[in-house]
Amino acid sequence: MTTPIIIEEYDPQWPQRFDAIRSRIATVLGSFATAIEHVGSTAVPGLAAKPIIDIDVLLKSAKDLPRVIAKLKAVGYEHQGTLGVPGRDAFKAPEHDIHHHLYVCSTPDTEFFRHIAFRNYLRTHPTDAEDYARLKRSLAGKFSVDRETYTHAKTDFIQEILRRADLENTEHSTRATRTSS
Repeated sequence: MTTPIIIEEYDPQWPQRFDAIRSRIATVLGSFATAIEHVGSTAVPGLAAKPIIDIDVLLKSAKDLPRVIAKLKAVGYEHQGTLGVPGRDAFKAPEHDIHHHLYVCSTPDTEFFRHIAFRNYLRTHPTDAEDYARLKRSLAGKFSVDRETYTHAKTDFIQEILRRADLENTEHSTRATRTSS
């Protein structure tokens, strides 16, 4: 039986839960990780979300992935492979841990910067974050036990936000170039 999709109001404990997990992961991975980021909806203050902490780890080098897999396995994580996303490996958290998804990105041009751009855009655009929350609630009502359809149905919204984030970054870069000239 599939667990129903439940969207909860923002919980101010989500950042603290991330910090606890991040601390443990940082200790395990040491210098293999160049960044450990809280991504996804629980990383956006005020945004309703599934109560699952999403974490992206960016590796210093893709060649370190086999050692990182071994280190994470030693502390209870189960490697799930890329799940169809090149450059990003998924790990199932230990059974009795804080509910979270862990992704290890072996190159920065993969999902890592896409997740950061999406998170940062929603953090600075509360109206879009509210629209996203409404969309997620609506889709959770329609597809409450069909995670694949729920996730796919968010794609157009996510792509639009990423397009806007890219435009903002381009405008910032253009303005910075003009003022430094």
